[in-house]
Amino acid sequence: MSRKFRVLGVQQIAVGASDKSALRRLWVDLLGLPLVGNFRSERENVDEDIAVAGVGPFRVEIDLMQPLDPDRKPRVDQPPLNHVGLWVDDLPAAVEALTAAGVRFAPGGIRKGAAGHDVCFIHPRGNEEFPLSGEGVLIELVQAPPEVIRAYEEAQARQGGE
Repeated sequence: MSRKFRVLGVQQIAVGASDKSALRRLWVDLLGLPLVGNFRSERENVDEDIAVAGVGPFRVEIDLMQPLDPDRKPRVDQPPLNHVGLWVDDLPAAVEALTAAGVRFAPGGIRKGAAGHDVCFIHPRGNEEFPLSGEGVLIELVQAPPEVIRAYEEAQARQGGE
């Protein structure tokens, strides 16, 4: 496959629990990560606190999630490691190329995510039409903003390669 996009790094790690207060205790109180936001969505059945590790274009979100309604899907607390988000430099090109290669995407297409970036999810399970998947892991592809792309390219240039 001739790739027309690049994965630039980890954008987020999303963890879930039936009650996110224990997650906040660990990640915020004990590990010292600052909280920078909250996201609630009835459609996605999520109440999410957004903490961060690192600074600048290389900061990584740690999303601490609990379901708004534990009897409804999606269950953002099952599995506890809900998903991994990856920065990509060209989200539409990534979706097009991966779909053509047989990757299954979750319903919803490209849309705005909790942090305001365009996102799309690789489904954790393949099917007959699209047999390739995250093999049990939900993977979020996140459109990198210009400052992340620029920082990635500058770091690559300093290392002398791609």
